Parts: sequence; structure tokens; C-alpha cells
Amino acid sequence: MGFTCGLVGLPNVGKSTIFNALTHAGAESANYAFTTIEPNNGMVAVPDPRLDEIAKLVPAKVTVRTTLQFVDIAGLVKGASKGEGLGNKFLGHIREVDAIAHVVRCFEDDNIPHVSNKVDPLSDIEVIHTELMIADMESLERRCLKLAKLAKSGNKEAQFELGLIEQLLKILNAGQPARTLETHTEEEARFVKSLNLITAKPVLYVCNIADPSETENEHVLAVRKHAKEEGAGVVALVGKLEQEIMEMEDPEEQQMFLEEMGFKETGLNRMIHAGYQLLDLVTYFTVGEKENRAWTLKKNSKAPQAAGVIHTDFEKGFIRAEVYNYDDLIQHQSESAVKEAGKLRIEGKDYVFQDGDIAHFRFNV
Repeated sequence: MGFTCGLVGLPNVGKSTIFNALTHAGAESANYAFTTIEPNNGMVAVPDPRLDEIAKLVPAKVTVRTTLQFVDIAGLVKGASKGEGLGNKFLGHIREVDAIAHVVRCFEDDNIPHVSNKVDPLSDIEVIHTELMIADMESLERRCLKLAKLAKSGNKEAQFELGLIEQLLKILNAGQPARTLETHTEEEARFVKSLNLITAKPVLYVCNIADPSETENEHVLAVRKHAKEEGAGVVALVGKLEQEIMEMEDPEEQQMFLEEMGFKETGLNRMIHAGYQLLDLVTYFTVGEKENRAWTLKKNSKAPQAAGVIHTDFEKGFIRAEVYNYDDLIQHQSESAVKEAGKLRIEGKDYVFQDGDIAHFRFNV
């Protein structure tokens, strides 16, 4: 799997419409709060033209794309951290995702009421931001109570953990998300990750607009400025239009429609690109007669970790990887020609996998 992305936002921002567009899942959508009670899940294949080109040069019985899971989490409201609008339940769902796609309403429409009776994306962002921070603070404060006695008795581990939690609480009290904490050792990073804090997750702002011509309207520009300040990504898309595009079964018709609207690719593709960049992910491939397949990997991962994405036994028993790059295959047109050109390399445990690598693993279980 590529990654799990949770869609959050205030009610009536078009979250379920965008979810339907991204996944073609047909989730219920309506102009009133809390249409989505239980989270809707949608799995989508990650489009990668390189895999199509590989299939032409290395014939296989099946082609398997990596996948991305979208989770449509119910609309949060002010007071969610205190249980308003089934808030605690919804916040629990957010803790389970890899990244947060915060859908922000950036269009005017008198027929679709706004919970605050005014379209103000920065205010909407602040409401969600505040609720997520409060939820994290309460979680950390409970952890503090448990650690304080142990730390006072001289327990080194408790002192270490308490020190990091106190740093996190200081950051959150200052109005900053947990992801702004700088960790200095792997041990610190592991512990912070184990806390599963909502505001430690990377955020992608999804600006829902009414028309393709509004990708740089005043609301979108305000979100872009805010996102730049906090190091978040931004994608602007027309939710209703994207839903129409995804309902087209003919790829050529879909592409023609996109070009007429002035888009080079679908909103799904743009969200995937932004998500991969946000999470520092790369794609590598395995090929063969039985299967050509794409795999998602954290950037800067070494060969054993790349093998472990396929199966944990591959990582444990890793011996070596036979590696060449997608560009080598395109240039030489076959695996045998890649080998003859001396482009196939034997790599050991310290090799850092690159985006577009094609690998055959040797391992011993």
C-alpha cells in the first residue's frame, strides 16, 4: 500500500463529494452536517505511466499498481475535542491515518450553508487546527500524570519520556502542531512517533473550488500563504467536476474533458503527487513473467527495508539486490540489453533505493 490519507474538514465543505471523486466509491453526500458518521474507506490504484511502459518491455501475466487508501472522516466542529458532534469518535479515526488531507471550502454558494454562515477558509482551518491540538494536549497530559511519579523516583526511561512530552506540550500551548518538534536522536523520533499524535501527521490542504478558473481565487491564495508558513502542501480542485471526470469510463474521453477544462491530470493524480512529496515516498518496481508490480517506499530507505516492503522474511534474510533503473530499461528496451550494457548492479545492505529502481532480491529464509 502507498499510504492512508484521512479527509477532514468542517461539515458542508464538499469532503464527501471529493472522496467520491477520488475513489468513485459513491459515499453519501448531502448539504447538512454529519452525513458521514462512520468513516468511508476507498482504495484506489496509484496511476504510474512507468508501469505501463514496463509492461510493454517486460511482458507479465499481471500488472499490479501500488494502492492508496482514502478515509472520509466525518465533519469536525468546534468543540470536537470535548465530544461535540461525536468528536471523540471522529478524532480516534484520524489517529489511524498516515497523512491528513484537510478539505477547505474555497467557493461561494448560497444554496450550501456554511456552519459559520461565512466562507472563510483560514477561520475553518483554525477551528480544525485548534480541536486537533486540544485532543493532543489532553492525550499528553494524561500520559504526564502516569510518568510523573516514575520520573520522580529516578526512573531514567520515564524521565526521558516526560522531558519530550513536556517539550511537546510547550509547543502545542504556543499554538504550533507537534510536527514542529525537532528530534535529535532516533530514540527521540521513535518515542514521539509512538505517541500517535494527530498534529504530528503531515497535512495537505485541499481547496474545494466551484470552477477551474478559480484555482487562484482569494480564498485559495489565503490557504496557499498559510500552508507555506507551516510547510504544508496545497491542491486546488473542483469537487463536483472531479466526480464527473471519474465517472467517465473511457480514458480518452476523460483526457479530452480534462484538457477542455484546462487540467493536465485529474485531482486524484495531483493529490497523489502532493501526498508522496509530503510523506517523502518513492516508488520502485519488481518485474517478471508472473507479475510486474509497483511498491511504495520511504525515501532514503536501504535495500533490506525495500525488500521488507514485499515481505518481512525478505528483509530478515536479505543477501543482495540486483538493481537497475527504469530509465535504463527505456533506453535499452529489454532486461537482457540492460545487462549487456553493464547497467545491472549488484547492491548490498547499504544501498539506498531510488525512485524508479527495478529490483530482483536474493534472500535466505
